[in-house]
Amino acid sequence: MSESVTLIKILSIVFPIFSIVLLGFAYGRRHDTDMNVSNQLNMDIFIPALVFSALADQSFILTGHYKLALGAFIIISGSGLLGWLISKTSGIHLKAIVPTMMFNNCGNLGLPLAMLAFGREGLSAAVMMFLVSNLMHFSFGLWFLDHQAKWHNAWRAPVILAALAGLGLSLSGFTLWQPLQMAIKMLGDVSIPMALFALGVRIASSHLGELRIGLIGALTRPVSGILIAWLLSKLMELQGVNKSVLIIFGALPPAVINYVFAERYNQRPNEVAAIVLIGNIAAVAILPLVLAWVL
Repeated sequence: MSESVTLIKILSIVFPIFSIVLLGFAYGRRHDTDMNVSNQLNMDIFIPALVFSALADQSFILTGHYKLALGAFIIISGSGLLGWLISKTSGIHLKAIVPTMMFNNCGNLGLPLAMLAFGREGLSAAVMMFLVSNLMHFSFGLWFLDHQAKWHNAWRAPVILAALAGLGLSLSGFTLWQPLQMAIKMLGDVSIPMALFALGVRIASSHLGELRIGLIGALTRPVSGILIAWLLSKLMELQGVNKSVLIIFGALPPAVINYVFAERYNQRPNEVAAIVLIGNIAAVAILPLVLAWVL
């Protein structure tokens, strides 16, 4: 593939994503927008519908993605360990750097990137890693911020319940009534643009805070993730779409929900906001380079 064709493909992938984020950012700068209700709807209805639809698809093969699930777990855990080491050497608080190193934007950015770059095959692979990340975030991640949080609450999250239902349907070989399947798919189609728009609004309401902390988090999150993902792809002998999606997963910036949780539990929200904000701005330059590498 020529360089010009590759560049056009990368632009066609990232332009829809960042244009919607930019629209949300512009709207958030002009209007005092409360996205709590729409974010709650997305987490409770639209994203679970997307996950269910992707996993219930008969083309989804569970055994074909177990390596990606393990890979996501190792990338998340390894990045968290690196965050702990950074905290010890730089003085950045553990509860600011560790969650933002561990949990990336595999929902807001990861799912759209995989879908636009690799179609339904890429989406199924990305959904598997998204589920691992969410399960870890809603269990260990919350406990890390608040030791009173209950680990078992992760299983009550709608996205996890939808994943279990989708996997069960896929493995059973049962086919949903077509109109019902279409209705669920239409609900899921709402989730990605809504998540991207909400990401832009959230970034608009954040602030740089500690610039040094933000820069450290913005650079070390994707660098560590890419390095771990690349090593895993070699060790697991991944090829094609699975290898590419795993490396893209490693390159994603810190998840915006880290800031939401930091505010909720009052755990260094200003520092977390700086890391999330600069990390997502840096992704505008980092992700196209990663796509150029893996495409």
